[in-house]
Amino acid sequence: MKLLVTGGAGFIGSNFVHYWLSHHPEDVVINFDKLTYAGNLENLKDVESNPNYQFIQGDITDPVAVSSAMEGVDIVVHFAAETHVDRSILGPGVFLQTNIIGTQVLLDEALKAKVKRFHHISTDEVFGSLELGTAEKFNEQTPYNPHSPYSASKAGSDHLVRAYGDTYGLPYTITNCSNNYGEYQFPEKLFGLAITNVIEGKTVPVYGDGLNVRDWLYVQDHCAAVEAVLLRGREGETYTVGGLKDDVSNLEVVKMILQLMGKNENQIEYVKDRPGHDRRYAVDWTKINQELNWSPSVTLEEGLRKTIEWYQAHPDWWKPLKEKAQGFFAQNYKKA
Repeated sequence: MKLLVTGGAGFIGSNFVHYWLSHHPEDVVINFDKLTYAGNLENLKDVESNPNYQFIQGDITDPVAVSSAMEGVDIVVHFAAETHVDRSILGPGVFLQTNIIGTQVLLDEALKAKVKRFHHISTDEVFGSLELGTAEKFNEQTPYNPHSPYSASKAGSDHLVRAYGDTYGLPYTITNCSNNYGEYQFPEKLFGLAITNVIEGKTVPVYGDGLNVRDWLYVQDHCAAVEAVLLRGREGETYTVGGLKDDVSNLEVVKMILQLMGKNENQIEYVKDRPGHDRRYAVDWTKINQELNWSPSVTLEEGLRKTIEWYQAHPDWWKPLKEKAQGFFAQNYKKA
């Protein structure tokens, strides 16, 4: 089988490339990535000599490049996206271009190539925000109510995928996942930033009061969920994918990281909250569990330990990335 993985040099995409080549060594994986600030071929150094792996640098908004890359492909796994909420607030235009127009170009070319499955990776953020302290969770029937330019652009791409399925008969599946963490995550997101700041002896920024709740999904578990959908999922179905059963606030996560790294809470620095900051996400992953027998393989603490150990062992990977992002950090993490 031949897979085209868009955004395969990014955080989740590169983990998926590793995962698929490891679990399906007979398959061919083509990594199609523009190599923006979040795309990094260092993530894939240990597979670049694999004869079943190929990298193509290209933009998903370019029909000619996409058409060429999609030749002979059986399955498209579409990770490529602008994903950072904070960056979408500073500049929404690129999010609309990449996440909506780019998805539309991919869908057009997938129809022409007659792919057997178009799998679209989306986010739980398209569903909006939940009230703190409630038992409510997002599921496959939750109405869309995006609150940021990022989540609005992802909502638009979800609707496009379903429309191409209904209108043109494109065979598709969608997963709406919660916040991922783990190896190769660009160190501007909460976990990578917190862990690397602790290693560097810096404070750890926490937005607002820190009580915002997210569902945290270890990236390897996310890869296994996508695998389950590709192998056993029903065409035209959506699956919500989460990593937790109970709520954990951002502040609790940061405290857990500090504890696991042998530090105290004095390193927490509360910074000005971001505009439109969703208060709570929680994901009901019953459907993928019951239909496809998927469930998270690690607890949050176990996943955090693995992630901390990885960042501690790979300073040569994350230090240059943080150095390049200093302007963004200064602009975004201002004291409360």
